Amino acid sequence: MFTVRQTFQTDLIEGICPEAERLGYDVLLSATAQGRSEEKAVEALLGHRCEALILLGPDAGPACLDEFGQRVATVSVSRRVPRARVDFVHSAEGKGVRQAMDHLVEQGHRRIVHIDGGRGPGAADRRRSYRAAMRRHGLEAEARVVPGEHTEQAGIEAGLLLVAERDQGLPLPTAVLAGDDRCAMGLLMALTRAGVEVPRDMSVVGYDDSHLSHLMPIGLTTVRQDAVLMAEHAVRFAVERL
Repeated sequence: MFTVRQTFQTDLIEGICPEAERLGYDVLLSATAQGRSEEKAVEALLGHRCEALILLGPDAGPACLDEFGQRVATVSVSRRVPRARVDFVHSAEGKGVRQAMDHLVEQGHRRIVHIDGGRGPGAADRRRSYRAAMRRHGLEAEARVVPGEHTEQAGIEAGLLLVAERDQGLPLPTAVLAGDDRCAMGLLMALTRAGVEVPRDMSVVGYDDSHLSHLMPIGLTTVRQDAVLMAEHAVRFAVERL
């Protein structure tokens, strides 16, 4: 189960299918979208008598995930819910943010803003790690989290906010850590339209290293998650449960 517009999840699917085939299993896809809940997407799969579920960045609460786990072997990718009886595959979010922040500080940045990913997969860990990194570097007074989501629109809105503040006489941050690559892309669009040159006027860092990041006109610095390796682990966990 996946979300249609999440580019990193399509990268995960490209890793899931060949690993499942290698182990003798077929993959049936079901997507969430506006007006189609995770419960509907999952029930569609179970209605086809699927033996296991691999949920990509699920938004369901602990009780719902726990129910899925009791019905069939279930693996959640990119989101941890410790109270649910399902397996989890995720990257070291804290380490990834720490590396990105260390890189920015080494480049001389002090006014570093983070655009939050809201309820998106890994967003809470990334937010906590950003704040911890700012404290560790003695920059707690400069820490600022702008509300957002893992969408291009969230990046555009954050960019418009920062530009509006500049026009009111406030300094732009020298760097922004976006919640993910989609958010970073939206931010870059807003900054470019406002005449803010990246990276001369502001540095931007994404997260995921999705295929989208390689299509941007500006080479995006981004934290790489190994989509293929995560996908392979997810399939193996499901098969081991079976």
